[in-house]
Amino acid sequence: MAALTVAVPVLALLGLYLGPAAAATPLVIWHGMGDSCCNPVSMGYIQKLVEKKIPGIYVLSLKIGSNMIQDMENSFFMNVNDQVREVCSQLATDPRLQGGYNAMGFSQGGQFLRAVAQRCPVPPMLNLISVGGQHQGVYGFPRCPGESSHVCDWIRKTLDLGAYTKAVQEHLVQAEYWHDPLKEEDYRKNSIFLADINQERGINQTYKKNLMALKKFVMVKFLNDTMVDPPISEWFGFYKSGQAKETIPLQETSLYKEDRLGLQEMDKAGKLVFLGVKGDHLHFSEEWFDSTILPFLQ
Repeated sequence: MAALTVAVPVLALLGLYLGPAAAATPLVIWHGMGDSCCNPVSMGYIQKLVEKKIPGIYVLSLKIGSNMIQDMENSFFMNVNDQVREVCSQLATDPRLQGGYNAMGFSQGGQFLRAVAQRCPVPPMLNLISVGGQHQGVYGFPRCPGESSHVCDWIRKTLDLGAYTKAVQEHLVQAEYWHDPLKEEDYRKNSIFLADINQERGINQTYKKNLMALKKFVMVKFLNDTMVDPPISEWFGFYKSGQAKETIPLQETSLYKEDRLGLQEMDKAGKLVFLGVKGDHLHFSEEWFDSTILPFLQ
């Protein structure tokens, strides 16, 4: 015991005493379609899990609206650009985030947080973890989460009638990342959200610079996904243009080859991480989360 009592003073004399451990990097999470910030079996569960594993961490689960019902409704009907603006304002005014934060988006929350990284560099996002996010959009809604199936039937009909009309684009969230490989020109011209953040209408150098500032951009793909069409969008791949059968990985897309977003440069620098997990959309075990995702938050 004597040796233990003198250890700290000796280290202090040597200038090696480090004091208390550094505070954990805060975490911002954004839920998916039909979910809310604080659902105890989804985002509430994730928040508690992270807080249990990383003592003292500050976790902000984003809420768009004044209550959980509004938050859930906004995941279907509030213009995504307005949602991103609202989130940027929340982050900029939160004193606990000013030194930087990690971000983790679930399903559509993945591409929404990427928009935050590209558009709002202050406070700085350090690492972005996209859990089933659709970074090249979707071309179909095979099925819907939980209680929302009747809403999704209506969404399908609306998208079929005119996904790229002004009224649908401005008021239906899922239309804003609808990517029709048979109508690429319509998509490029009229998509008010995804085509913008994917640099389809020209190069916004600020978007590129801000995304490249990330330390890591982690993309999780669900290997048995029956909700996202095509599932390869979770790894930033998509259908080969002009048809809807054959898919290509990110590295074969023009976005990557022309390096419009800096993804090629990030890939070569080891900043892009592609993870696959067995299971359907957003189905994963606590053990997988602990061993695979938590290390990016610590």
